[in-house]
Amino acid sequence: MSSSHKKSIVIFASGNGSNAINIIKYFKNDNSTEVKAVFCNNPKANVIEKAKKEKVKVVLFSKYELLEKDEVKKKLIALEPDLIVLAGFLLKIPTKILESFPDKIINIHPALLPKYGGKGMYGMNVHKAVVDHKEIESGITIHYVNANYDEGAIIFQAKCKVNPTDQPQDIASKIHELEMRHFPKVIEKVIKKL
Repeated sequence: MSSSHKKSIVIFASGNGSNAINIIKYFKNDNSTEVKAVFCNNPKANVIEKAKKEKVKVVLFSKYELLEKDEVKKKLIALEPDLIVLAGFLLKIPTKILESFPDKIINIHPALLPKYGGKGMYGMNVHKAVVDHKEIESGITIHYVNANYDEGAIIFQAKCKVNPTDQPQDIASKIHELEMRHFPKVIEKVIKKL
């Protein structure tokens, strides 16, 4: 492989796409890394229009196509991404895709794993649990994806303080700031090692 080979990223997103777009913009003028496509399972997701505006290809698929068929896997293999990044993607990645891309799939979780991980633990559910348990800190965890929700090896964590008066929404905005600041940089570090 020549040194001019660009590393490529495929992003999986299900919703608004703030992380996805932040990553796309981060690598936009990077000569060594590019975002090849955004894979999305939600035809109403805001990320679709946003990605198109950034001139990034969007691949839409259904939950059925992801879990029951080989469509998504075939499309991924055709794109040959060096790294697959889950940025607010809510479905579980099936084993057949994990096996095709070993240690090449990473996710961001809006809490300090192993706390507040697992099925159903996403978005406001996580921040609400943090408030309910009167935690004094929360944060983000960037980790490899394995067959279980939020149990893959941890790559990076960043923390933020939780004040006694914080509501889930307050924690959400602190977490959002951490995601925006750290996620693209951690992706860059991971992809350089590949």
